[in-house]
Amino acid sequence: MAASAYVLAAAAILIPSAPILAPSAAAAPLAHTSGCLAGFDCDMSSRITRVDAYLKSRPGVTGYVVRDRVSGGVYANANAENAVWTASTIKLAIAEDLLNRARIGAIPPLSPEDRGLMEGMLATSNDGATNILWTKYSGIDRMAFNNAFRANGMTTLVPQPTTTALFPDWSFQKCTAADLDRLMDNVLTRMHPDDRNYLVERMRAVDSNQHWGVWGAGPAMRPGLKNGWSAEQGGWVVNSVGFAGPGERYTLAITTSLGDQGGYTEGADTDTKVAEMLFAGR
Repeated sequence: MAASAYVLAAAAILIPSAPILAPSAAAAPLAHTSGCLAGFDCDMSSRITRVDAYLKSRPGVTGYVVRDRVSGGVYANANAENAVWTASTIKLAIAEDLLNRARIGAIPPLSPEDRGLMEGMLATSNDGATNILWTKYSGIDRMAFNNAFRANGMTTLVPQPTTTALFPDWSFQKCTAADLDRLMDNVLTRMHPDDRNYLVERMRAVDSNQHWGVWGAGPAMRPGLKNGWSAEQGGWVVNSVGFAGPGERYTLAITTSLGDQGGYTEGADTDTKVAEMLFAGR
């Protein structure tokens, strides 16, 4: 199947029996207002206001998007459209695409070895496993994954020039918090239920090196996530994307670009506190 054909087919895996919470927030506009917000109750609106105030005191620049998949509320702060290095959050997009392609027969069924690599990529954020999968399934023109990323919600993601012969390279890409929000929503609302549930459980079972960011929602909210952190051109980026709440009611995408104002610890602390302020005790 040609790359463009399988991307469209894989992106259209919307199964009527999939666990979609209504109304879907997929088409909701990104709001840049404060106070009581359309689509959110007063408690969540107040939490969002406090998060925005908190971020003014933090190093670097943080963009975030929070989504309520039951009420349809979507809130994006003023930095949610800033393009930043994806770091390892893109590994969630890689896993979704591999499962979608295998589901429609665009690639052979994933082997036990492939599954093991994908699970390592998600659980510990293993770069070596990601390199193997990227090389094996990028296609003749190497654009297979990037075409799917756009089809699966990451519409403003852009691969960046590299110093190697590989282009595009999974580790040289930029996206926005809004891209990560759409990706997470796509996973939860458009994937085949079996593949969706598989990813949800993998995201809940990440290794302790990813117990920050959306993990700050707390165990009662049963969060799941994929984090990304790296020292990039222009400084550290520390990102987190995931879900929390009964039925994965809430999703959260956070990108923190530190510049010269800090590193991993500062970024992870910021991302974790954002999730805690939004979700803990809900």
